[in-house]
Amino acid sequence: MANFESKLLSLVVPFYNEESALHAFFSSVVPVLESIPATSFEIVCVNDGSTDDTLARLLLESRRDGRIRVIDLTRNFGKEAALTAGIDEATGDAVIPFDADLQDPPELIPTLVQRWRQGAEVVLAQRTSRASDSFLKRLTAAAYYRVHNSVSDLKIPENVGDFRLMDRSVINALKQLPERHRFMKGLFAWVGYRTVIVPYERAARSAGRSKFSGWRLWNLALEGITSFSTMPLRSWTYIGSVIAFGAFGYGAFIVGRTLVLGVDVPGYASLLSVLLFLGGIQLIGLGVVGEYVGRIYDEAKGRPIYLIRRRYQEMGQERQIAASKRVIRIDRGKRSAAADT
Repeated sequence: MANFESKLLSLVVPFYNEESALHAFFSSVVPVLESIPATSFEIVCVNDGSTDDTLARLLLESRRDGRIRVIDLTRNFGKEAALTAGIDEATGDAVIPFDADLQDPPELIPTLVQRWRQGAEVVLAQRTSRASDSFLKRLTAAAYYRVHNSVSDLKIPENVGDFRLMDRSVINALKQLPERHRFMKGLFAWVGYRTVIVPYERAARSAGRSKFSGWRLWNLALEGITSFSTMPLRSWTYIGSVIAFGAFGYGAFIVGRTLVLGVDVPGYASLLSVLLFLGGIQLIGLGVVGEYVGRIYDEAKGRPIYLIRRRYQEMGQERQIAASKRVIRIDRGKRSAAADT
């Protein structure tokens, strides 16, 4: 078993307009991290273009505690990009993505670390229920997992969010994935590694409200499916074949009826309905193709996933005193060495 003495744990937390949740977040998380034996920690806070006082409050917390680092992005790039930035900046031997709303219990972190010490490279936190979500969200989430896992070769564990622990080897593998359209749960699953699951109950938000509207959740679902499956493209081959065979059969029926019963005048309503139906099918097919072409276009441009305005890493008072003492000891050692010579 590897030696876990003096290992560094990195907690990566994206923040977007979370000023009302900051006090509760640090009050809950820091004591839990301090209680983990034989492990130091850092909290990598990514300010994702907040428009309230989130950045100022993060900097205040960073000045109070030197273990808190603040990464300020130039604008709001979205949670997936902010999470990528935090993972890129984290220096720990293990990294835990975490949400600022405290729906995921910080008290579970020591259990994740324990399973990591036992040899797991990825420790997933899986919700046992979604009672804290609305009925519509529970219904759509269940439908999404079924659809995604049925059309994609990559299976995503159900009811598992970003909350997990990943070993440094997993982080190094993730940093090799260059795509700009980031569906992090899919990327986490794609890299593999030895994985164990820890169940837990998810609570309601401690403050504020979710930044993911129904429209953003829908776009995220499309991102996940189109990033890890080409089934939507292949399916239109089968849809087109079925319609073509149906049209051929109907044409044969019309010819046969005309030969037997003579020529009649076809109905305008039925003709219009068929044309509208086929036109709608074609537009849907073009839309699916457009989703993939748009992603190819964005990837071809090669723009960075995020831009960092500034990195803040303040030294807390206790660390400043300790650093000063180390400087004094080093200086005294140099003086004594010079006196000996």
